[in-house]
Amino acid sequence: MTALRPLRPSSKVLPVDARGHNRSLVLQTLYREGSRSRADIARETALTRVTVSALVAELISDGLVVELGQREETRPGKPATLLDLDRSAFVIVGLDLSEHSVFTGALLDLDGAISARAEVALDGSTGDEAVAKVVALAEQLIGQATAPVLGIGVGSPGVVDLGGVVLSAPNLGWNGMPLQSILADRFGVPVLVANDANAAVLAEHSFGGADSDAMLITIGHGVGAGLLLGGTPLFGSRFAAGEIGHVVVGTDGGAVCACGKRGCLETWLSIPNLIDRLEGEQGAARTAVLQEAGQRLGIALAPVVGALDLSEVILSGPTDLLDGPLMAATVETLRSRTMAEFHGSLTLRMTTLGPDIVLRGAAVMVLSGQLGVS
Repeated sequence: MTALRPLRPSSKVLPVDARGHNRSLVLQTLYREGSRSRADIARETALTRVTVSALVAELISDGLVVELGQREETRPGKPATLLDLDRSAFVIVGLDLSEHSVFTGALLDLDGAISARAEVALDGSTGDEAVAKVVALAEQLIGQATAPVLGIGVGSPGVVDLGGVVLSAPNLGWNGMPLQSILADRFGVPVLVANDANAAVLAEHSFGGADSDAMLITIGHGVGAGLLLGGTPLFGSRFAAGEIGHVVVGTDGGAVCACGKRGCLETWLSIPNLIDRLEGEQGAARTAVLQEAGQRLGIALAPVVGALDLSEVILSGPTDLLDGPLMAATVETLRSRTMAEFHGSLTLRMTTLGPDIVLRGAAVMVLSGQLGVS
């Protein structure tokens, strides 16, 4: 599987790669731990004080780090000067293109908090017309920015390569669409484009407390997944890791899928299909529909959990449909189809980040790509 570097630097590297890595290491320490002195940073990173001082001077010059003043000391000697990341120095533009009817966007600070929102109705737009709406949405948000834009992060449906080319997004009519370069050329700032589920799992890792080995399932108009192993995103040899929506689950048929196969996971679990199957159902009949959807999800996930030894699976989608009989049936199916001694402690839960998960994941992409922090 093709993978990026781990999201969070945690140790020194060889001299040839040292400067950029150690710069990220200092930033990551401040980003996660808060205010620290130069001596604190040297001690926690195992970098020398001389190296830390040089890096801090550079980061202050770049406007990324600020001095907060002297620490109150109870022992004799000159008080240490505290430092922190300047969390208001930049803003990030995050775009979520995953919904079938609307593109949404936001301005986020370096902690992932949203300060402004915008949206544009898709109205069935595809191809270049859909790209024009993405550009207009980004332009609107950049116009609202009150600080320099660190970069633009985009969560897109479909298969996206590491260069930000949307190889295939059928609902948007995109095949080989170089969205990343289009936005970068238009706005002159760093741009990162990834599959929406891959963006979402980054948000869970940075802001939702997800483990380093985790899978996030996005359930909406379609079904997809983002994967982390050892804190490293996985994309696959064809950039399609996590494309589980069109995996056939079971051998007993099922509804015909939009892809032409019968019994794909999306036919059981996508929200439009689930709502259609629930129409008019009440009580036990409604519960049975949700349980069957959960069982099909468990069937699809069991071999993945077993092969990758995942510790956590997270669901993102409508809580009223997913949290309850559906989730309980998924857990029961997973436990019946995997080895209890290895996977009995697997956690299955709903995301705590709600509908902003892709927007915040887009921000993590920029933070990781530009600053090396997450």
